[in-house]
Amino acid sequence: MLSEILFWSALTFIFYAYVGYPILITLLSFIVNSKVDKSDIEPSVTLLITAYNEEKDIALKLDNSLALDYPNDKFEIVVASDGSTDATDDIVRSYQANEAGVKVVLHRVEGRVGKTQTQNSAVKICSGDILIFSDAASMYEKDVIRAFVRNYADPKVGAVSGMYTYEEKKGASVGLATIIFWKLENFIKSRQTKIRTITGCCGCIYSLRKNLYVDLPATIISDLVEPLMILQKGYRIVFEPEALALEETAGKTADEFKMRIRVIVRGMTGMLFARNLYNPFRYPFVALQLISHKVMRWLVPVFCLIALGANASLLFTSPFYTLFFAGQLLFYAFALIGYFLEKKGIHMMIFYLPLYFCIVNAASLISMFKVIKGENIVTWQTQR
Repeated sequence: MLSEILFWSALTFIFYAYVGYPILITLLSFIVNSKVDKSDIEPSVTLLITAYNEEKDIALKLDNSLALDYPNDKFEIVVASDGSTDATDDIVRSYQANEAGVKVVLHRVEGRVGKTQTQNSAVKICSGDILIFSDAASMYEKDVIRAFVRNYADPKVGAVSGMYTYEEKKGASVGLATIIFWKLENFIKSRQTKIRTITGCCGCIYSLRKNLYVDLPATIISDLVEPLMILQKGYRIVFEPEALALEETAGKTADEFKMRIRVIVRGMTGMLFARNLYNPFRYPFVALQLISHKVMRWLVPVFCLIALGANASLLFTSPFYTLFFAGQLLFYAFALIGYFLEKKGIHMMIFYLPLYFCIVNAASLISMFKVIKGENIVTWQTQR
């Protein structure tokens, strides 16, 4: 009896995390449609690019940024270099006398302090009323700035997230799965916005009012926690699907795995930092999002292990449990096969989703142990 309760409870939680919650907020969005009062405005804007050893991509990123559609006298580009040791800084300096006449500033931070601390330092020298945060590898559509700023005509809006669009990198085993994952994430954000607010932004393309920016500890992921701090001030965070950024998916499974651990550890640390938002009486919709979309997702590997163990104890009690256990083993076998085939340069679509599912959830499980042990991840390494 206990095994059956554990088995069905674990399956219910997994279903809710991936399917039930998106269905729930979709239904809610049909009932509640909280619109944003948008209009064409032109506040001063700073594009803040955080970089570490990005000599391969920074020139392309600056070319892309200088081509954005916005008045040059109301737009500046700040590149915050986190102690880069390659030619990144020199390349940025070469753009300071650009033909477009846009102000380009290099803000170097010594000591390799990590993305969040680098942003904390760089924000202080930004002159724009609206800050847009970007990575060096993220290429923006030409009208990104205008798509962002029209949301700030609504005084209730404190931050705006743009949308990832991913291009599958040739030879990437988990590339297609990454694209599917982010399409689901973008859909969820669009539903959350219709109801009231989203809780986190897309790290390589989000914006906020400079006067609402809060310095965060170096161990915390800013694109999740910075919006949460703004929510606490009574503002809403919205999703703008026309603010588009293009990135390539990770090239190797190992790169995706390392990135996931770094992001999840910092995300979990950030959620502990903003734990008062879990109060359902004060922040009902925010608490629902954080628990359903973050905590439940991170707990999926625990539920998977419970489902597997409970299913094993129910073997041969009925054909259903036997077949379901065989199905679980087959799913994980597909992931393992996909992992070894990647090492041989073989990429087969049938193994994409199982491999990505296992990578993401193994990273969540490892991240939990790291957070429990008090481990932090502050810096990052460029994988391109």
